This record gives sequence, structure tokens and C-alpha cells, in this order.
Amino acid sequence: MTINFDFTGRTAVVTGAAQGIGADIARLFAASGARVAVLDLKADALEAAWGERSATVAPIAVDVSDAEAVSAAIAEVVDWAGGVDIAANNAGITRDAVIWKLTSEQWRQVIGVHLDGTFHVTQSVVPHMRSAKRGRIINVTSYTGMHGNIGQGNYAAAKAGVIGLTKTVAKEVARFGITVNAISPNAATSMVAGVPEEKLAQLTEAIPQGRFADPSEIAPAVAFLASDEAAYITGTVLAVDGGMSM
Repeated sequence: MTINFDFTGRTAVVTGAAQGIGADIARLFAASGARVAVLDLKADALEAAWGERSATVAPIAVDVSDAEAVSAAIAEVVDWAGGVDIAANNAGITRDAVIWKLTSEQWRQVIGVHLDGTFHVTQSVVPHMRSAKRGRIINVTSYTGMHGNIGQGNYAAAKAGVIGLTKTVAKEVARFGITVNAISPNAATSMVAGVPEEKLAQLTEAIPQGRFADPSEIAPAVAFLASDEAAYITGTVLAVDGGMSM
């Protein structure tokens, strides 16, 4: 796959960047000339994937559900790079259970990472983007957030909330030269790897292209929405799902 984006001089923050979609998003930004702050809860996984901090990559271990920790992390990015031009909110977890078995802790954990995390990062980067009079925020939602899925009430609620937050913030910051969009991916990630084989076969059958994407196939959609060419696109949800949402 030949992809040509130019993010020279830009700084991108990518959450959940130690593996999967987040890692591929960050790699594409880095390969396209950006300085990249890679955020993840797992410090050891970050080190394994990215090594030590350099002039172009800054691994930062942070719990995105913790508002103060996120604020400190973004301040660290600004000290390192001088600003924030792009934020990709990708961090996510699952704690699946049908509603009568779903615990309050499982509910809070998933809402905390997906929805609270997206809010915390967005709220922390917007002031810097406003000052620069430009910015790109790309959030990761899902098919489940729009259609629901048995055993994923917490995940569906969080991802639906991400869509509402995306559209609202897009309206609030458009006049500052900031765009806010979301993608709805369908990739073979560690979350998918945990799905029982029979269920996975059913899910695959429902995809018109007959397969899950490789995470690297999701990254270009994020890069496009972060690019200058996408300056007139905001408040949208881009399905990158092999036609599943048709």
C-alpha cells in the first residue's frame, strides 16, 4: 500500500497506541513526518512498541479515564513539541456481559476509557488548537455504538456517546479552524481475537467484503481526516468497515 500524507511540522497525539489500530495510526503519522505522542495505559507495551523518547516520538503511559493524568500528559506533549495539532482518540477496552449480569464496575470501566477518555483528551487539546487556529480531532466509535450488540450495553453506550460528543464539539470549535470527526472501524484487533470462533464466523459473514480489516487499513482514514485535504469535513462518522453498515 502506497500512501502519501505530509504531516511535517505537525504534532499528533494517539491514545491506545501500544498495539492494534492505535499503533498503526501512530506509525502512519510518524512515517508522514509528524512528531507523535503515543499514549497508552501499559508502560511496558509502549516501551516494547516504541522504545525511548526521541525528537519524533514520545511514549507516555497514562490512564485516559483520569482527567488530571490526561491534563498532565497533554501538558507534557506541549512542553516536548510546542503544541498539539492532531488528536486521535482510540483507547478502548471491553468488559462484556448481558445487562442482568453487567456490574457497575464493568459499566464504569468501559465508559471511563471510551467516553470519559475521549472527553478528557479533547478538552485538554482544544485550548492549544484554538490558540493555533487549527486542529484535527478524530475519535473512534463503532458499529455497535450505532446498532447495539448483545452483551455490550456498556460498550454500545460509550461508543454512541462518542458520536454525540463528536458532533457537538465539531459545532463548538468549527469557527476556530478545528475539525472533529469519527471513524467506525471493523478490524482484526485483540478485541476481535477474544470473540468465540462460532460468533466470529457469524460476524465475518455479515461483512460484505467477507473479512475484517487489518489495523493498517484503518490508519489511512484517520490520516485523511487529519490532513489539510479534509479541512471542510467535520461532524461526520466515516465507516471503515467493509460495507457492514450499509
